[in-house]
Amino acid sequence: MSPRGVMPLLRRAVYFAIPAVITLFVSAAPAAMAQAQSSDDFSSSSLAFAAPEGGAVPSAPEPAASPVSAAAPVAGQSDSSYGSHSNGLMSHLTFEAGAGFNAPVGDSSNDITWGAQLALGGGYRFNQHVSALIEYQFIDDKLPGRLISEVGATGGYAHIWSFTIAPVVDLFPKHTNDIYFTGGGGFYRKVTNFTDPVPVEYCNYYYCGIDIADVVIGHYSSNQGGWNIGMGYTHRLGGMYGDGKVKLFAEARYLDVLSPASATSPNGLGIAAVGEGTRLIPVTFGVRF
Repeated sequence: MSPRGVMPLLRRAVYFAIPAVITLFVSAAPAAMAQAQSSDDFSSSSLAFAAPEGGAVPSAPEPAASPVSAAAPVAGQSDSSYGSHSNGLMSHLTFEAGAGFNAPVGDSSNDITWGAQLALGGGYRFNQHVSALIEYQFIDDKLPGRLISEVGATGGYAHIWSFTIAPVVDLFPKHTNDIYFTGGGGFYRKVTNFTDPVPVEYCNYYYCGIDIADVVIGHYSSNQGGWNIGMGYTHRLGGMYGDGKVKLFAEARYLDVLSPASATSPNGLGIAAVGEGTRLIPVTFGVRF
């Protein structure tokens, strides 16, 4: 075929080929783009979960602390930081101080009369319900006229002091008003003194003179054990959330001092006959914390 016949054929083929190529490209482009996007997603997912060489998968970053957690406790809620300090020794220590009166029971009224008393104590709180105190108590009682006249004196008094261990059991420790039981035992010393008024000399900044005062003219004493049991009432004071540590208390106990019976002549006076045991009911008002 001559060159002139070939050129028209080529021109026609080009005319038909160009639209066909464009049509093929347009139809194939969306599929290729979707495949590329899928490949990219898989690749990024693989990178996200791939562990670095020679190490474990890195942990996710810790979330930032919430501003609320660092704020002060909301009113009406207890401060959680209190619990962290409640395990210390000081938080378990407990103390008390009180004073009141006491009355004799039964035959002890032949040996002592009504009087006053003072009580101090300190100890350890094992939990909200149970604690144990070491208590010091001082009792000051007058002597009955029968005993004073037997020895030929004009007056007299008895002093009883003690150191005891007393467990305390609180029934409602979380309430404002609480009931508790207590009791214990230990060492008691009883001293009975007889007095007479005698002239004594006294002096001040300006002069000296003679006055009449009661002076101990005879005494006897005994050392023994003793025990007590009783119950009391407490009222909690204040506290921001009703958890104040200070409590007012009122209690009554039965006290039995195991003093021996005796018939002695103190310092050459008449014979003082006293029965076995000294039994009292001390009533105490005070504060505990």
